[in-house]
Parts: sequence; C-alpha cells; structure tokens
Amino acid sequence: MRAAARLMASAMRSADGRSMALLPPIPLYRRLLRAHRKYLPKEMRLLGDEYVKSEFRAHREVDNPVHLIGFLTEWQLYAQKIEGDSWVGEKLDKGKIEKMSDEQLGQLYELMKAIQNREPDEEPSS
Repeated sequence: MRAAARLMASAMRSADGRSMALLPPIPLYRRLLRAHRKYLPKEMRLLGDEYVKSEFRAHREVDNPVHLIGFLTEWQLYAQKIEGDSWVGEKLDKGKIEKMSDEQLGQLYELMKAIQNREPDEEPSS
C-alpha cells in the first residue's frame, strides 16, 4: 500500500454525514485488531483477526489510488461499526454486493461458511 500522503488525507463521509480523514494503512490495521480485541467474542475475534491480516497482506502492494482509497474507506467504516456495536444483525448493502467481483463474492461465501462452521449450535437467520 504505497500511496502518496495526499491520498491518506483525502476525506470520506461517516455514517452521520460528517467529513472525516482517512486513516493510513498501519494505524487502521492496528485500530481494527484493537476493536476486535475489545468488542468481539473470542471466536469471532479469531476469525476477524485472520481475515483482516489476510486482506491487508493481499493489498500490501496495491498502487492504484482508487482501489487503495476504497479498501481503506471500507475498513475504516467497518472499524466504526465494530466500535459502535451497529454491526450486530446488520445485512449487507445490495448495492455493494452488486459491485463485487466474482472473486469477492467467493470470499464472502467462504467467510459465511467459516462463520457457520464456528457456530454449529445456531441456525443462520434468513
């Protein structure tokens, strides 16, 4: 994730419409792991940490500013949701699902299966 400093200073909108600065990759990565440690149950934390680490590793060499800003923006919004407990029971936005590539949809399906395998006693709600 080698981006110019000006990209890190670009603004994004929070859920309540306020403008906020985009965090650089390493502070965002640390924030995500801290949020998992503080707000998630152990089983979910382990799965979440593995996923965050693999995604950041996979995007380490991204040079395309559009992809970089989108990646960091989505992870920052995710961190805010985890810290605010607004993620519980939330469904994915259909617009975001429609924009996903086949590879991303496959990853989402694998994540869903991993969550279901870790929680064999609970029935998925749909």
